[in-house]
Amino acid sequence: MLRGTGLTKMQELNDAQALRYCRHILLPQVDYEGQEKLLASKVLVIGLGGLGSACVPYLASAGIGTLTLVDFDTIEVTNLQRQVIYAENEVGQSKAHCAARFVAQQNSACHVDVIAEKLTEEQLTHCIAEHDLVLDCTDNLATRQAINHACYKSRTPLVSGAAIRFEGQVTSFTYTPGTPCYQCFSDRFSEQNLSCVESGVIAPLVGIIGSYQALEAIKILIGIGRPYVGRLLMFDGLSGDCREFSYPAQQQCPVCNG
Repeated sequence: MLRGTGLTKMQELNDAQALRYCRHILLPQVDYEGQEKLLASKVLVIGLGGLGSACVPYLASAGIGTLTLVDFDTIEVTNLQRQVIYAENEVGQSKAHCAARFVAQQNSACHVDVIAEKLTEEQLTHCIAEHDLVLDCTDNLATRQAINHACYKSRTPLVSGAAIRFEGQVTSFTYTPGTPCYQCFSDRFSEQNLSCVESGVIAPLVGIIGSYQALEAIKILIGIGRPYVGRLLMFDGLSGDCREFSYPAQQQCPVCNG
């Protein structure tokens, strides 16, 4: 049963859907049931910059039933270096609305909701509680902590990604007993409030990390594989190396209390 949306009764795939998603259905871990779960799911993507514009196409093409796209920013010419769903003639326009148009052209059956404004804490909490999973694609530490707090309140799974310079990372949170939250993670790894505006970022890196986020989301929604819960995947773009670190829940965590 998917939480938060009321979509507890999944519809069987019709012939057109079975054809479109046949490469998923061929995978025994996914099959018809897994694809039906994706079609019944409601996913919230917060931040439509480099990471968001990389994961949104894969979520839509994979058959997520409803995507809610959140970003109050507009497209700047400097975004075009890495935010690949936007076009030159869209500079100055809303990222959220342009991303929605992209999804509509890619998968017209995917329902898209747009939030092109900065959410208050109350609005964020309410919005997250209505979804089955959240992807944090922001680059602001305070925003990430607010998202984590709201996700913990409603026990909505969260997939977090970050990319800066040549380095990227991915980790996930399901808020099941004994597992850490984002606050546990950031306290342990002393994450800094950096953005690519100050430090720069190589273009393909956001595509790699955003794709990892989309994969994590699909695994959690279907209930397959081993998501990066309590684990951090770190990718070094210069060497191509991937490293993995484990981290526990913090007993004195102010959000989840370990």
